[in-house]
Amino acid sequence: MLHIVKKEVPKTREKIIVRLSAVLAALAVASIIVLVAGANPLELYIGIVQGCFGSLYRFAATIEKMVPLLVLSLGVLVAFKMRFWNIGAEGQFLMGAVGTTLVVRLLPDLPLPVMLVLMIIVSFLFGAVWLMIPAFFKARFGTNETLFTLMLNYIALTLVTALQYDFWKDPAANGMPKIANLPENALLPSAGGFNLSILMAVIIVLAMYYFMNRSKIGFEIAVLGESENTARYIGINVTRTIIIVALVSGGLCGMVGMMQTTGVSGALSTEITGGLGFTAIIVAWLSGLKVPFVVVNSFAFAVLLQGASYIQTAFQIPGSVAEMIQAIILFFILGSEFVLQYRLVSDKTKSEVA
Repeated sequence: MLHIVKKEVPKTREKIIVRLSAVLAALAVASIIVLVAGANPLELYIGIVQGCFGSLYRFAATIEKMVPLLVLSLGVLVAFKMRFWNIGAEGQFLMGAVGTTLVVRLLPDLPLPVMLVLMIIVSFLFGAVWLMIPAFFKARFGTNETLFTLMLNYIALTLVTALQYDFWKDPAANGMPKIANLPENALLPSAGGFNLSILMAVIIVLAMYYFMNRSKIGFEIAVLGESENTARYIGINVTRTIIIVALVSGGLCGMVGMMQTTGVSGALSTEITGGLGFTAIIVAWLSGLKVPFVVVNSFAFAVLLQGASYIQTAFQIPGSVAEMIQAIILFFILGSEFVLQYRLVSDKTKSEVA
């Protein structure tokens, strides 16, 4: 009988070889799908590169996809580092967008600088409070935060649906279930296809690197993630740490709602997240919960997303084929992480080792 056993930490050379092999294998398998679809794999892969870097506009579109994924992944990373399984980034994202829209509806005539500051604060608070709910129950009653945060995603989605179809429905939309677009004084300033969210993301990355690697609370989060008993023994206030993590994690995810609403979509809707909250979980894990690697992997995923979007139009291939290519590449990358961290051993091998 076979058993899965955790391996020792692999060497850097092994990591490079395994991951590179996974990418090449993924491209080989994806090429078969492309051939079946009637396209040239080499031309298509070149098209992916062109779709991401072929012009300033396309590069800006790639960065536009990277920014929300990057900030969401950092939000998830904080919670996961403490072994607080925040699966609710989608819901916190939506609630941040709700908070942003609420500010605009209540105070539509504010000047742009004041409006932006207020939207950032409120979106952060809405996302933070949404995660504080399961964090409170986790700290107070020991509830399972995985299911709790997951269920809150659907509650947030239901709330946005109600706003879109009823309470905030735009009367000028000719009966369409749509929330009115934000006014000009509530949109992020942009130049050359790049908007202010990029600068915000850079600041967040630097702050999170310091927070996780240089601050006292970052150390406490890491200790608590390894052992709650050890954390209590050395005097760490576990409840306080959980609350801080919930504030930072949920707040960052909520801020993404503000960035997307004011910088990309221009309005709140049920489709605004695009599943990025779940993709962020994968990015955080593949990055080993390390901030620099989150930046790299977020960019890699953005290239994949933008490239897949471009080839649908440029090569006239069905969207399902582009999605299959993404899924195949992701499957092999995740598989490579399993190969690096675990190995299969038989009962016979285990007995010989013993």
